[in-house]
Amino acid sequence: MHLRPWRESDARILVQSCLDPDIQHWNRPGRLTTDTAREKIGRWKMRWQNEEAAIWAIAPADDAPVGLIGLADLDLPGGSGEFVYWLLPAGRGRGAMVNATLAVSQWAFNTLGLHRLRITHSVANMASCRVAAQAGFALEGTMRSALLHADGWHDEHLHARIQGDTGPS
Repeated sequence: MHLRPWRESDARILVQSCLDPDIQHWNRPGRLTTDTAREKIGRWKMRWQNEEAAIWAIAPADDAPVGLIGLADLDLPGGSGEFVYWLLPAGRGRGAMVNATLAVSQWAFNTLGLHRLRITHSVANMASCRVAAQAGFALEGTMRSALLHADGWHDEHLHARIQGDTGPS
């Protein structure tokens, strides 16, 4: 797996991601058409240029994306960012998200010079909790009733990694 920018030609994969029940449940992506997916990819490029976000496709050697990872709440002056990520079923269960999280973390700390990275997720989303822990993000606490999902308000875990943390063992 490698990270690369999303392309307009990836729009159908983005549309498919919105149909996946797990992605719908944990990420609230809404429904996209091919045209609105292309627009979203265009907005990601603009947010990159404006230094507001950094979003990548996670893709195997054949280059068809199986996931998304990025820092969507990028604050360069404040030295922080918050991860967003998801995987389609074809990318799950092989450690791809942990590896991608480690790669983006290294880039954010070493290239951007960020000080703090965070991951938040529903306390019921055990897969995201495992990703955070395996990528060296310490659990800092629980934010009560912090995010509205399709099935109601969820408590959210807050994990963080700070520049200089030793990371995963």
